[in-house]
Amino acid sequence: MAKHHPSLDILTEYAAGTLSLAQAACVSAHLNYCDACSRTVSQLHSVGATLFEGLDPEPVGDAVLDRVLARLDEDAPLSYQRPAEARQDATPALLRRLMAGDFSDLSWKKITDTLRTTQIKTGDPQFEFSLLHIRAGGEVPAHDHQGSEMTLVLQGGFSDDRGAYHPGDFIYRQADDVHTPRAFEDEDCICLAVLDAPLRFTSWKYRWMNPFLRLQAG
Repeated sequence: MAKHHPSLDILTEYAAGTLSLAQAACVSAHLNYCDACSRTVSQLHSVGATLFEGLDPEPVGDAVLDRVLARLDEDAPLSYQRPAEARQDATPALLRRLMAGDFSDLSWKKITDTLRTTQIKTGDPQFEFSLLHIRAGGEVPAHDHQGSEMTLVLQGGFSDDRGAYHPGDFIYRQADDVHTPRAFEDEDCICLAVLDAPLRFTSWKYRWMNPFLRLQAG
């Protein structure tokens, strides 16, 4: 059971549909693990529906109706497997569709001796949506963030000076938050990370890499 969750503000933005595509995908993946947050989102949807019922109706022209009806014939943007065909693993279904495979099929880029990363395309032009692979017992060099970072643990886990994180845990970091994640000793850690600016190494040994760290949005 997840112990670290999105804030109520983030869940409210998710329920209202105002989060970016990449951030919404990260929150959606957390809901795959967390019944409590799923119930909260369901309650927020109910509140929103009640508020909409109290609004005065707006007239809709024939052109808008025609566009909506025309889209009913379009192909779905994502293909969904029938339950009997779905792979039986813990990876959230949404992430499996975005990957079109599993972790071993991805092209990983080495950042340090213990850290690899790969980008997954979501179509969001403002946020990078990537997976981080930290070798068991390995440490990500101390770094801060030039923007925000959402992290969701998918496999294994890690710890930093604020706590320990396991599959399903959701962590939100703001600009200038410094931390040094270290994977648990017994298993490699795979995390989903959503960034709106590159991270920035603060350790003198790795600062030379900062000019080469670019946001891979889209």
